[in-house]
Amino acid sequence: MRPGGPDDAPHVLRLLDDATAWLVARGRTGQWGTEPASTDPRRVAQAQEYAASGGLYLAVLGDRPVGALVVGATVEYVPPVDEPELFVRLLVTDRAYAGRDIGGRLLAYAAELTRAAGIGLLRVDCYAGDDGALVRWYERAGFTRTERFTVARPGRPPWPGQVLARRLA
Repeated sequence: MRPGGPDDAPHVLRLLDDATAWLVARGRTGQWGTEPASTDPRRVAQAQEYAASGGLYLAVLGDRPVGALVVGATVEYVPPVDEPELFVRLLVTDRAYAGRDIGGRLLAYAAELTRAAGIGLLRVDCYAGDDGALVRWYERAGFTRTERFTVARPGRPPWPGQVLARRLA
């Protein structure tokens, strides 16, 4: 695990592109669509923002980033809470390394960061469409469902989301 920085935006985009291709190959296009993040100016700017935010952490094998975690403030479309929290803004892993619990390790690291900051609440939002497999994955990682929400997307179907929370001692 290492902190990320501005030079890591291409790694984040590669991870997003690979994950999107993996989802598309399985007919799961509702989460991130069908086009690579690296071809979408909005997603490129988002990756650059993440990389410069101070909240990017990369899981690496050797010198290859195999997962990315971005933590920070709550995203604008998620209902806020009235207590301190750390929010998982992005979690993506390299599907070539599936089965190594990279996502679980990144979430464990997010929990460590939350505790180290003296905060007792870690939240995340995720895609809640299709068969709900992603929501169940977060539940297996120790999170509990809270609010459901929908993001309107002009010219495209609405995006169903689920907020999940994990209380930390």
